[in-house]
Amino acid sequence: MNTKAAENFADIKDMTFERALKELEAIVGKLERGDVDLEESITIYERGEALRDHCDRLLKAAEAKVEKLTLGADGSPTGTTPLDKDGGTPF
Repeated sequence: MNTKAAENFADIKDMTFERALKELEAIVGKLERGDVDLEESITIYERGEALRDHCDRLLKAAEAKVEKLTLGADGSPTGTTPLDKDGGTPF
């Protein structure tokens, strides 16, 4: 997405993940139903891209904060380590 388009959607940067996702789902629904004209489709598609990028940034930030619990030989907690980046299960 170009910088000008991102500036047009400056309100997105303050949205929670849940609010941005809800709006993105509404946009997808409108586009799938085809009940908007071409110009509006382009505009809401661009907003959808900005919302998707915002959600992606928020998810990556949350992922960076997630840690997995490490256990000792006796099963008691010994500390934490960063969550595996390869998408594997943290347990």
